[in-house]
Parts: sequence; structure tokens; C-alpha cells
Amino acid sequence: MSSSVAPTGDQPTMPPPSVLVVDDSAFMRRLISQILESSGEFRVAGTARNGLDALQKVHTLDPELVTMDVDMPELDGLQALGYIMSETPRPVVMLSAATTHSGHDATLRALELGAVDFVRKPSGPISLDLAKVTNRLLSALRAAAQANVRGVRMLAVTRLPVRGTPAKPSLQMRVPLLVPGGVPTGIAATRVVAIASSTGGPRALAELVPSLPRSLGAAVLVVQHMPAGFTKSLAQRLHAMSKLPVSEAEAGEPVLEDRVYLAPGGLHMALEGTSGATTIALDDSAPIWGVRPSADPLFRSVAERFGQDAVAVVLTGMGRDGADGTRAIREAGGRAVLQDRSTSTIFGMPNAALQIAGADRVAALGEIAPAIVAMLARDP
Repeated sequence: MSSSVAPTGDQPTMPPPSVLVVDDSAFMRRLISQILESSGEFRVAGTARNGLDALQKVHTLDPELVTMDVDMPELDGLQALGYIMSETPRPVVMLSAATTHSGHDATLRALELGAVDFVRKPSGPISLDLAKVTNRLLSALRAAAQANVRGVRMLAVTRLPVRGTPAKPSLQMRVPLLVPGGVPTGIAATRVVAIASSTGGPRALAELVPSLPRSLGAAVLVVQHMPAGFTKSLAQRLHAMSKLPVSEAEAGEPVLEDRVYLAPGGLHMALEGTSGATTIALDDSAPIWGVRPSADPLFRSVAERFGQDAVAVVLTGMGRDGADGTRAIREAGGRAVLQDRSTSTIFGMPNAALQIAGADRVAALGEIAPAIVAMLARDP
């Protein structure tokens, strides 16, 4: 049987994705709805005034996407999100007014529960200037429309253990590093794991980083596309969950094995010095691939200094950040593991790395930590 492709003009036009807008402010519901409708890319299926109303509307209207306020009466955004993701999963973008650590923490918890992304309201719960983040909101919803929410399970973290922030070691480089009393504070890293993540990344990191062993024998450097402020809270959450100490990176600090360094939001991170005597470098140069921090500068500096003693990891995310850096690491003799399509919220970044750089392994999220350990040991 022969087949033919109909001319473009004869193809049916797909209706724009439908969105449920959830916010306890009538003004914000109206403003968000106007932004979405005027874009021509989305159709507002309805609005809801709190979490309880949202759950009813999700069942009756069956929207393809949801924008969800975090702080609401009766049933807040986190509780409503939990019900949605467990009962009738669909992509949710959180709108956060977070300006404090507790607000950042709630937003990150929403991402662990399965929210695809978040957009920060520019001036608090009722932001008259919401139009400032129109492009960011539309971009988040475009990503959400492509998200694989049914393949990504919720992360069951109810209460984090109390764990102090890891102490920053002396900047004097020795192997091991010593404080004045002669007590070792850490061993300068001779092997490095470089991780790139974006959309869906906080949830993926919250599973991957706690799965790494206490005696990994390598430093772990992470670039997560996220605004300033949120990265510090993300580092604190990961630290509380993990065997390895996790902190937001600081310029000039030594890179030690068995520690995790998270690039600060708004700053590119790279390495200076040589293998065995390496420090963190941060800069606010122009965004790369539209993001800052970008993983590519970090990955390239890792390739230059650590070569075959480096492992590149590319997790879920939109775009192609990390692909060129992964190629640099592999060309320098290092290895690479990429998150697979089935467990990625968005397969864009891993797929770009696979096409541009290839990989030693493409693995489900739960298999990446053991893959890292094996690659550091140079196992086949």
C-alpha cells in the first residue's frame, strides 16, 4: 500500500494547550490569564482560588497544564501538587513569591514532588509587575508542555534531617589539607565528577546526590540552571539528604574529594590550577545558551585539568548546555553517563549530549550513581 503526506495546508491545526490558573488572588488569576491568552500559545481552561478548588477543576476541566501558586489558604500549592501528581499527573509550573529561605525551600520541595519548573513573582504574592516575567512564564509552560511527568516519580522526602552547613576548609593547598593544629580537613581532588542539569534537575539531583557513597574518592561539581538564592537553598537541602557534604561554591576555595560544590545562581563556575591543586573560579560573564551558570565552561575546565580522571553527567533539561563540554571531557579521555529518556522530565540536554558527544552509558536516574562509581574506578 502506498502512502502520501498531505500538503501542509491540509493538516489540522492543533489547539493550544489548555491551562488551569491557580492563585488565591483574583487579581493575579486575571493577570496570569491575560498573559497566557494574549500569547496565542495557550488557552486558559479555567481558574481556581486555592488548592481544594484546583483539585476539583483538574478533574472537571482536565487541563493539560497547571500554573500553581505556592501560598494559598485551605489547601496550599504543595499539598494540591502532591494530590495532582499522585492521582492525575500532569505538568505543573509553580509561581513562587519566595524571598526567604523558607520560601525557597517550599519551592524546591514542589520540584521534588514533581513540578516541572517554577517562576518567581517579581514583587511578592500580588505582583502588579508580573509582565516582567512574561517570557520566563511562557518559556516554563513551553517546557512543561513537552515534559514527561508520568515517567518521573515523586520524591518522598517528608522531613529533612538536621545537619549543619559543611565547614569551609583552609585555602592552603596540601594533600591532605591541614589546619594549624595539624588535623586533616580534606584531600585535594585528583578525580572529578561534573554534573549538568536544568528543567527537572532539582528532583533528579535530590535522588542522585544522596545515592553517592561517602568515600566516593572524587569531587562533585554541579551546575543547575536556577536563580541566585535558590541555589543556596538547594545546596542546603541536598546537604541534609546526602552522605557527602554539599555547599554552594565560593570563589577561590579548594576542590576537595568527597565534597559536592553547587554553582551559585547567576554565576558561571570553572576550575583554576592543576589536578591536585585546584580551586573554584566564578564569573558573571555573558550567559551561554541563554543560561548562567552554564555547564560548558565547567566541563571544559574539568577536561583540561583532569582528563581521563573526569566523569561527565548530563541530567534532564531543555536545550543543549553541557553537550560541548561532555565532548571535551570524552576527547580528553574522561567518561560520560547521560540520563535516559524514560526518567528525564525533559530529554533535551541528555539527547543533545548524546548526539554531539556520544556517551559511555545512557542510564535511568536510579542507575547513574553506581555508573559514576564504576567509571571513577575505570571499570569496563
